Amino acid sequence: MIHCALAIAGTDPSGGAGIQADLKTFQESGVYGMTAITSLVAQNTTGVQSVYHPPSDFLKEQLSSVQSDMPIHAVKSGMIATPHMVEVVAEAVQRMNAPYVIDPVMVAQSGDSLIEEKTVQAFKEQLMPLGTLITPNLPEAETLLSVTIHSEDDMKEAAVQMVKQFGLHAALIKGGHAEGKAVDVLYDGHHLRTFEAERIDTTNTHGTGCTYSAAITAYLSKGFPLHEAVAESKTFVTEAIRHSFDLGRGSGPTNHFALRKGVFS
Repeated sequence: MIHCALAIAGTDPSGGAGIQADLKTFQESGVYGMTAITSLVAQNTTGVQSVYHPPSDFLKEQLSSVQSDMPIHAVKSGMIATPHMVEVVAEAVQRMNAPYVIDPVMVAQSGDSLIEEKTVQAFKEQLMPLGTLITPNLPEAETLLSVTIHSEDDMKEAAVQMVKQFGLHAALIKGGHAEGKAVDVLYDGHHLRTFEAERIDTTNTHGTGCTYSAAITAYLSKGFPLHEAVAESKTFVTEAIRHSFDLGRGSGPTNHFALRKGVFS
C-alpha cells in the first residue's frame, strides 16, 4: 500500500520551511506527498521579503483536483493567510476521511507576520474544531488562548484548554521557545504525555515547526497511534536540528536527511 499525505501551506523558495519542508519530510518518512499551495512567499533564512496570495478559488481548485483523483490518508495545514482561505480549507477537510494536523503558522522564524489579524478568529471557529491535532509553539499557543505560558505546568494547562475550548481531538504544545530541555506536551482529551529531548545548541532551526508537523502527518497516514506518531516525529526533528545546515546568512535550515546515513552529514 502506498501511504499518501497532503500538505496545505505556503511556499519557501529557500527550501527549509513551508511546502518544500513538508515534501522533504514526507519523502524521508516513506510517504507519497501531495500539496495545495495557499500563498507564495518570498523568504529565505533572514526573513520574509514579500507574500502573494493567489485567489482563494484557485486554492479550492487545487484541493478539488487532488481529492477527486488521489487517496488522502492524512492531511496537514500550515500557513493559511486569509479568512476566505480558512473557509476553503475547512470545506475541503470536512470532505476528507483522514486525520488532520494543524500547524498554526502565524509568524515566520524571523518574526515576520504571515497571516492577517482577522484570520485568527476564523481559524478558531472554522478550522480548529476539525483538527485531529494542533501543534502550536509557545507564542502561537499564547495567541490562540490569550494566556502567558511560563512553565511546563502552564504548557499542560494550555494543552488541556486548547482541546476543551476549540473542540480539537488533541493538542501538542511545543516547548522550543522555552529554556532547558526541549519538552513538548500532548493532551488527547484523556491523557497528558510529555516528550523530552536535549536542546541542540544551534541557531539553524528554520522550518522546524513545518518539519515536525509534517512528520506527525506522515506517521498518522501510515496508521500510527497519535502518541507514537508524535514520539517518532520528535526523534526525526531533533536529529534534523542536530545535523542542521549552516546555510544562508540567517537561521539555517534543518536537515531532513539526518536519519539517512551518509547524506549531507
